[in-house]
Amino acid sequence: MSHVKRTKGTIAILTGGGDVPGLNPAIRAITIRAIREGFRVVGIRRGWKGLISCVRDKKQAQEESFQRLTEESVNKAGRTGGTFLHTSRTLPSRIPKADVPDHLQGEYREECNDLTPEVLKNLDFIGVDTLVAIGGDDTLSYGVQLAKQGVRVIAIPKTMDNDVPGTDYCIGFSTCITRTIEMTHSLRTTAGSHERILVIEVFGRYAGFTALLPTMAGAATRCVIPEYRFKVDRLAELLVQDRSTNPSRYSVALISEGAMPEEGGMVFEKEEADHYGHKKLGGIGDRVSAQVERQTAQFNKGKKINVINQRLGYLVRCGNPDAIDSIVPMAFGNLALDLILNRSHGRLISLRNGRYDDVPLDVVTSTKKVVDIEKYYNCDRLRPIYESFKAKPLFIMTSDY
Repeated sequence: MSHVKRTKGTIAILTGGGDVPGLNPAIRAITIRAIREGFRVVGIRRGWKGLISCVRDKKQAQEESFQRLTEESVNKAGRTGGTFLHTSRTLPSRIPKADVPDHLQGEYREECNDLTPEVLKNLDFIGVDTLVAIGGDDTLSYGVQLAKQGVRVIAIPKTMDNDVPGTDYCIGFSTCITRTIEMTHSLRTTAGSHERILVIEVFGRYAGFTALLPTMAGAATRCVIPEYRFKVDRLAELLVQDRSTNPSRYSVALISEGAMPEEGGMVFEKEEADHYGHKKLGGIGDRVSAQVERQTAQFNKGKKINVINQRLGYLVRCGNPDAIDSIVPMAFGNLALDLILNRSHGRLISLRNGRYDDVPLDVVTSTKKVVDIEKYYNCDRLRPIYESFKAKPLFIMTSDY
């Protein structure tokens, strides 16, 4: 690495969507390397929201929209979870009238407004040469839109669902499944003590990796995932069978938040949708638990079995990153700098088959990454299939997209 004093340009970093452990280590890695290579680095606050809220007046304080990043500022946060730049689910091309910043209210009066022209002007005002966007497929899909309009964008995938196409791994996934396994094992003691069935709701809107991997690791006996519409009575039957053959007289199922029974759709905690059109998921575990409990009697000689229901939710996305989510973000950040130094852009940093690489950014919008149920899920037994692990990636079923 070279140590030079001249400024090579300005790199902006933003984090969008949900928080995950590993974001701050990624910001730290990019910033320290960039500064030592001679770049000025700024952090955009609150994801894409910072690029619509910026007021183009050099006399006005801009701390609410962006901030200068230093080695000292990123070192302090680099070992912690969350994102010190903060985040939001803002989509600049679809801003409701109520969310238009005050200084733009007179110009944008439609019920839904495209503020992309303001984003482009603000990037120019800040002096950004390259934008590093860290996010899931929603955040990065807008990065694709900016790249098509000439912005030099480098993308880093993060989401605990691990469903960004083009990469086997997204920042946050390892910590998510590590915590899911740990907490499920902890809850076993209560399930076993009371000889009950344990139903746990985990993350996963469209992809079931966060339920499938912990089940494969032995945290649960059954799981239901978004990719397959399941029958509640079949789940109840299997859980009763599992309980009857367990010396401790309990059984465990993981339910993806986006899972759908045959007789219903997704369950939402709120009807209000974000800028990307997504309603907040939550409650499928409650619904399935109640239905399973009602149906246990028909598979247990007429006697109902009580069900313990727990939603893990934010417990798996808060706090500090695990080892993988400390190492991978460091590598992803350095790979982003390599691309910038090589004057390459419009790329997504990726990890494929155990090797770091980069792929065209538009893969984010050109395909979907979900579990291949023919290869990895037994739809009758409601559990993962694992026949051979030879030549599979670290997290088994994450290379197909």
